Amino acid sequence: MYEYHKLTPEQKAELVEQRLSRGYPPHSPPHLIRDRQFYLLTATCYEHKCHMQSESRRQQLLNKIFDSFSISENDRESASALTTNLTICAWVVLPNHYHLLVQVVNFDVLSDLFRRTHGALSRQWNMEDNITKRKIWYSWSDRAIRSKRHYYTTLNYIHYNPVKHGLVQSPYDWVETSVHWYLQACGKQWLRDCWTQYPLQSYGKDWDNL
Repeated sequence: MYEYHKLTPEQKAELVEQRLSRGYPPHSPPHLIRDRQFYLLTATCYEHKCHMQSESRRQQLLNKIFDSFSISENDRESASALTTNLTICAWVVLPNHYHLLVQVVNFDVLSDLFRRTHGALSRQWNMEDNITKRKIWYSWSDRAIRSKRHYYTTLNYIHYNPVKHGLVQSPYDWVETSVHWYLQACGKQWLRDCWTQYPLQSYGKDWDNL
């Protein structure tokens, strides 16, 4: 994703030409698989800057996500509210990116949901910081979930993400993550069994450098 900024002008032009020849947009991640039931969705702050360093901003993002994705606060606690378009099954918000595991009915609504969510927060945070026209978000990306194993490994990846990035020593120490709902609803033994049965291994290697 951000390796593009390190390329020479000639390399950038060649890369854009390759993407266009394949029918991809010139810079944004292509969304090639649009007919699956479950997806891992990822959105990152522009140039990986930590615009969500504070817990309050991470909570603001979570609130906006659940509002924009048409899930009520009560349904958020159950983590299983099926709307017309999608269900949020798991989540984590870090200082410079976030992940959502979702069940999608209509893939085509996602772009509008991200645009609405990111647009509102960009305006709010730029006003709070007294900055104009600051670019806060990069485009979102998706990975289609292929199997039951892929689903639960993705769930573990999401919950382990704060540890992976050195922010905490235990997944339970991070606030803005669905691990706490799963802990309450399913119990710690269920989470341990899930971790044992569906280990991460090399899952997600180098994703944050793309």
